Amino acid sequence: MRRPLRTLLLALACLPTTTACVGTRNLQDPVVEIQTRGGMEMGVSTTYGVVFLGATARSGPIEITSWFGDGPSIEASVIEPVGGGVYTAETEIRIPSVPMSFREPLPGEQVLMIGRGPQGRWDTWVTVESDPRAFGILVQAPPDLPDLKSATGTGVYYCPGDDRTKLELVGLVAGRIRLQTESGDREYVTVVGPRDLWRLVATRRGQLEKKKWVYREDIM
Repeated sequence: MRRPLRTLLLALACLPTTTACVGTRNLQDPVVEIQTRGGMEMGVSTTYGVVFLGATARSGPIEITSWFGDGPSIEASVIEPVGGGVYTAETEIRIPSVPMSFREPLPGEQVLMIGRGPQGRWDTWVTVESDPRAFGILVQAPPDLPDLKSATGTGVYYCPGDDRTKLELVGLVAGRIRLQTESGDREYVTVVGPRDLWRLVATRRGQLEKKKWVYREDIM
């Protein structure tokens, strides 16, 4: 039986590397970089849009870098505040995203921190902590966390069963604090969690229902 020429060409294109033909629909990399006039910070692409903390700029044009199966894609956008120190931006194309969870993690739970640095994407498990002197979510400060300026906005996720296809965003890295304890000073990472991230849903839900995505040849 003779195959159509288009089918044969697609099959040949997939031979050199399997990963290139997996397709972006099967890739779940919600980590994005936000380049502003003030510098670079991290963000996360969610099903309600890109979310970040405006650490380097709170208004103006930005560039959003997201990663597909064949490499990065850069999209121009504009910062939109949603309140409570949370910001969003709209992309013209649909980029890899994850759902959000609005259950605050409990002390002792483990969550997955995923970021991107000069050496590429990284991740590390951290334990949720608590301290009566601190408000909000605290997690262990991983020793390999990059400098805070570029790590602000790094996503913190639930990842049941260590299954990276079931990530749910629970918060964004906001800062570091050092607290004195009986055993000495301890450093924690503060996380902006569901108490503030719900603002993104409230702002974007109606807009996304009406949004028409642009499909380009360079993005599958």
